[in-house]
Amino acid sequence: MPVVARIEKDWTIQPDAEAMLRAALKAWLASVPPAGAFARRLLEGCGVRLRDLLDHVSYEQADAHIEALCSVGWKVRSPGVHAHDEGYFPELVQRPGPMTVWFRVESVEAFLAAHAITAPIEGVAHGPWRRAVAFTGAGIRFGAIERRGHHGFDAPDVTPLKVRNARLHLQAFRSRRRHFDTVEQGLAHTEALVDAAVADLGQHWACDIWLTAERDYWMMRCSAGRFQKARQDRLGIGWSNIDHHTYDGSRQHFRHTVRILEKLGYQLREMLYAGELAGWGSQILEQPSLKSTIFADVDLAPHEVHIDFAHEELPELGKHRRAGVLSALHGESILEAGLNHVAALFDQRLLRDQLGADGIRMMSPFSDFPHLYQELTLGDWAPVEPSRVDALERAGHIDAAEAERIRLNGAIISHLENIERNDGFKGFNKPGIDGVLRKLDPRAYARDAGGNGS
Repeated sequence: MPVVARIEKDWTIQPDAEAMLRAALKAWLASVPPAGAFARRLLEGCGVRLRDLLDHVSYEQADAHIEALCSVGWKVRSPGVHAHDEGYFPELVQRPGPMTVWFRVESVEAFLAAHAITAPIEGVAHGPWRRAVAFTGAGIRFGAIERRGHHGFDAPDVTPLKVRNARLHLQAFRSRRRHFDTVEQGLAHTEALVDAAVADLGQHWACDIWLTAERDYWMMRCSAGRFQKARQDRLGIGWSNIDHHTYDGSRQHFRHTVRILEKLGYQLREMLYAGELAGWGSQILEQPSLKSTIFADVDLAPHEVHIDFAHEELPELGKHRRAGVLSALHGESILEAGLNHVAALFDQRLLRDQLGADGIRMMSPFSDFPHLYQELTLGDWAPVEPSRVDALERAGHIDAAEAERIRLNGAIISHLENIERNDGFKGFNKPGIDGVLRKLDPRAYARDAGGNGS
């Protein structure tokens, strides 16, 4: 597996591009009243903005809005395709036929059923790409598109055998064994499953079904995730608004975790370092075809921010920090612990109010800017095997009082993240992550049996 150099990208806001996109979307929605009604239901029903689901806009003849977008940052990526690579924006695709605004859903069939729409579906059932026109107006349409690893704009050729293999590999990922006598055995088993899926399906399709299974396991441990997923399912969009997934790993096994993710097509993007006091860092990885982002968190010493810590061996530190303690208590995120949190895009105020009305509370925000807002639910707890706590106490990673509280109360394990992006901003708030993740250290959480880390 070739090592991909980390790209230290400083993302910037793109206010002109965002303003043009919002003006275009407003005009297009006004031309298709049923689509406008759907956009309002999304906000009212689950706090999701249609703008955050936009996949691409196809057109045969550019209207004034398309021309305006091409003047503020959308550039030719390939014949007939304009993209804005400096932020979070949909592509513009020249194709025969009526102008169509395509928005992402997790399942086209589920979307059509949720809105009692009868429409032909392009693409093979359970395949990597499906779509259907949902709402039609004067010279413009809105359509739902389901992507499972295919980033193209036309239906791919898929054999029935490949579809069958995809369904089998999805079940293998969903039912995979996560508890082993050693972490090495678990990672080797997981890597073998990934190798088999990639061999049969290619990286992109295999990656999509991997993420589906990972979210399913996370939802078993995250009550807010289950609650919000049900709300989004009622509107037919499923988890089509995901921003990123987060894994915690031990220093000893971090390289192996990254290797598995790279086999699924992830590439190193920028890194974040929470600071010497927090002792934590994250390698951000991106799967370019899926446009999927992963935070891979690990304990880091200050000098290690200058090395390729995703691929180099990391010797044990004298004392575990947040990611190390979590991995010791619950296991590696890629194994028995599961994803630490899943971040999805929302109108942050609406989501907070809606979840709050149902008793789901949030921590204090760790990013609160016009272009980026981030906050976590208080989270779910899980019991911890006492022998794991004993081992941490003996090694001096936790003190006696912390150990006893964790034995009695368990430790925090999962969250849902409420994230709002504006002005096309694709980056993260590096300083803010320090504060929130120090709060999420199980030792800090354990000091308050109520779990209020805010």
